[in-house]
Amino acid sequence: MKLDFDKMGGLLPAVVQDADTGQVLMLGYVSEEALRRTEQEGRVTFYSRSKNRLWTKGESSGHYLQVVSLHPDCDQDALLIRARPDGPTCHRGTTSCFEQTGQVAEPAAPVGFLAELERLVQRRRDFPGEEPDSYTAGLFRKGTAKIAQKVGEEAVETVIDAVAGNRAGLPGEAADLLFHLLVLLSDAGLDLADVVQVLRQRHRTIAAGQRREPGGPA
Repeated sequence: MKLDFDKMGGLLPAVVQDADTGQVLMLGYVSEEALRRTEQEGRVTFYSRSKNRLWTKGESSGHYLQVVSLHPDCDQDALLIRARPDGPTCHRGTTSCFEQTGQVAEPAAPVGFLAELERLVQRRRDFPGEEPDSYTAGLFRKGTAKIAQKVGEEAVETVIDAVAGNRAGLPGEAADLLFHLLVLLSDAGLDLADVVQVLRQRHRTIAAGQRREPGGPA
């Protein structure tokens, strides 16, 4: 990756974005050395202008930013870092440095909340002892058959409300269906990214077919 560090006196602004939810977490500055360490260690390292040294986010709190991908802008003088946070990003204990005190900053899009919910589901699966009385942890203890049964039940209830034209009840039933589907995917060792990958591949296949056959069926 070639960046124009000379343009801004050796430092470039770096925006950190949650790789799953799309939420903007913080803004920092990177030097060439900070970028090298980020690439080598897989944790976001900045250059602290106040301390005049390299600073790995989370070095004191343990709330590291695990790098997923790095993206320079078109002028090569700014960097987008997609990362997964190990905890609150802001020193105030909030998810994002752009949250106002006492307010919760919503992710960039509704799908971002699904990613947050998926993380929680996966944590209940991996660390059931943290919240042993939670509904989700209980589902995992009951096993795949029970989880799959719940998905089927919620799907039927969603269909019933849709056919009946129950616009008031449909969002709630759909929410139950989505939640239990997340649990089922997690139980199988899969996640939303696996489903989206299939959707993208199908979309590309359909789009390619339409380009080959103008006017053909969608």
